[in-house]
Amino acid sequence: MTADETKMANAIRALAMDAVQKANSGHPGMPMGMADVAAVLFNRFMKIDPANPQWPDRDRFVLSAGHGSMLLYAVHHLLGYDDMPLDQIKAFRQFGSRTAGHPEYGHAQGIETTTGPLGQGIATAVGMALAERMKAAHFGAKLVDHFTYVVAGDGCLQEGISHEAIDIAGHLKLTRLIVLWDDNRISIDGPTSLSTSMNQPARFRAAGWHVQKVDGHDRDAIAGAVEAARKSKKPSLIACRTLIGKGAPNLQGSEKTHGAPLGDAEIASTRTNIGWSYEPFVIPQEVYADWRAVAARGHAAQAEWQKRLDVSPRKKEFNALNDAALPQSVSLALNAFRKAQVEAKTKVATRKSSEMVLSVINDLTDRTIGGSADLTHSNLTVTKGLASIKPGDYAGRYIHYGIREHGMSAAMNGIALHGGFIPYGGTFMCFSDYARGAMRLSALMGLRVVYVMTHDSIGLGEDGPTHQPVEHLAMLRATPNMNVFRPADIIETAEAWELALNSEGRPSVLVLSRQNLPMLREAHTDENKSAKGAYVLREANGKRDVTLLATGSEVELAVAAADKLASQGIKTAVVSMPSWELFAEQNDSYQAEVLGKGPRVAIEAAARLGWDRWLGANGTFIGMNGFGASAPAAELYKHFGITAEAAVAAAMALVKKGS
Repeated sequence: MTADETKMANAIRALAMDAVQKANSGHPGMPMGMADVAAVLFNRFMKIDPANPQWPDRDRFVLSAGHGSMLLYAVHHLLGYDDMPLDQIKAFRQFGSRTAGHPEYGHAQGIETTTGPLGQGIATAVGMALAERMKAAHFGAKLVDHFTYVVAGDGCLQEGISHEAIDIAGHLKLTRLIVLWDDNRISIDGPTSLSTSMNQPARFRAAGWHVQKVDGHDRDAIAGAVEAARKSKKPSLIACRTLIGKGAPNLQGSEKTHGAPLGDAEIASTRTNIGWSYEPFVIPQEVYADWRAVAARGHAAQAEWQKRLDVSPRKKEFNALNDAALPQSVSLALNAFRKAQVEAKTKVATRKSSEMVLSVINDLTDRTIGGSADLTHSNLTVTKGLASIKPGDYAGRYIHYGIREHGMSAAMNGIALHGGFIPYGGTFMCFSDYARGAMRLSALMGLRVVYVMTHDSIGLGEDGPTHQPVEHLAMLRATPNMNVFRPADIIETAEAWELALNSEGRPSVLVLSRQNLPMLREAHTDENKSAKGAYVLREANGKRDVTLLATGSEVELAVAAADKLASQGIKTAVVSMPSWELFAEQNDSYQAEVLGKGPRVAIEAAARLGWDRWLGANGTFIGMNGFGASAPAAELYKHFGITAEAAVAAAMALVKKGS
């Protein structure tokens, strides 16, 4: 019996308009306009098993136009996801429901990524499609053979990140990436002609994509386009010319359907117009049966795939790649590495330290996937034996993202979401500004993504204030669920990498110096001291008179200041604080023990914001009060007063004040 795709699509329309009306909030226009596309895609093509939502070889569906979330929730309910009963549809946009205003990864099964900020979905999907190709290169088509489908709107394609995403996808020939563009030509303000004249198909063609145009309500035309896209040797764009709010007789085609309920009268008229005679939230059994048949086919495909995996000689390797935990051998090797560096008293920039640590890590696990935004030999993110991923050749482990910091970060999110790999990518710390949107989503989704941010302060010198981060540490530290590490030497760098690799539920940012930094640990310990966020690097000889707090390259200054203060009889402790976030998670007694009771001086070549939490009411901060300048690093530190001598003067003033 052939499925009735008209009713399958109208079920989406009905659930979308009813849920938005009940919530008195939401966006019915896109789900109603793209209902025909969704019905065809899922009924004829999607390989998905709601009974096994994490099946590794499932097709990925990304709703980049996340405001149209009711399309996704309606589909999941109709397919029979066990966590998406009708009660969840009725609770759309209500506190505690799985049906949030925009799709949230982890809130419900089958939501492949958090979307809402426009453009993030399509850019994240690039990472998913790339991960599929990398896994397929490693394990073959019998175990890895799926597509990534994206529904994107006009807004997604207007956002700048979309250009970064489609450029690299076309360059890498990501054949398994298919974007279905909801070409309804309507924005919140009115027609898109108010703000754009872009020929989007031409833009995609120029980026190396296979491009087709179809009537988004002609189901056979849609199916033919998807079939052609699946056979293409390029990523594909299908421009689906649709009518926003399709089915609403008085409002379809209008911006009025974009972000507001249709109203009871228009909903009643829509029911008549589309021949939907059922009460709100009522779906006839024959429509459920058609949708559940999609799930049944997916379940059968999953079972066949499981049989192939079970007889594969690479089953153990495949499962190990998808295991969240890294082998213990990595931590053991990093411990041995730290011991060797302490004994050698290694003095290098922490960006070089990171490269040395990565050499150990990358030799022991195939799960790390490196990359850089065209700064490989400045970020030092490639190690010996890490072959580059190239167009059509995905066997390597290093990605040249080009000058696309935002696209790089979103793609890394996609790689992490796909499963099996731990992506890391580098750029200059100052350009975390450009990556910020995707970095925030890394934290929001709790993804193990590692951001390698080098040239971390005025210490980069002559490139000047455009490249010298000042406020960036404060911005990143203010981001919930993100670990920010600013290591002081090669030992803390190794510790930070170990912690980042084992932080399964949050991203990490490694903030690394351009200039050489001395070894500050006096002896090796098996304990990862950075795991507590801050620790006493050097205790005072007796009861403390003052405590010097510092991170990264300024810990060296704190040690030098402590020596000078000790020579004048002032008992000084030095505290290294590589991760504020981890220190904040320690209990009160440990924090009190580390910070001490006396006055404190903090030293960091960045803005003060946030330091008062650790300084207390009477502390002194030595750092940046404005932007940097272009000059050699040593001259800049002297000019801005970030010196051991300044720390000594501040400490002595505090001690004198308290005496």
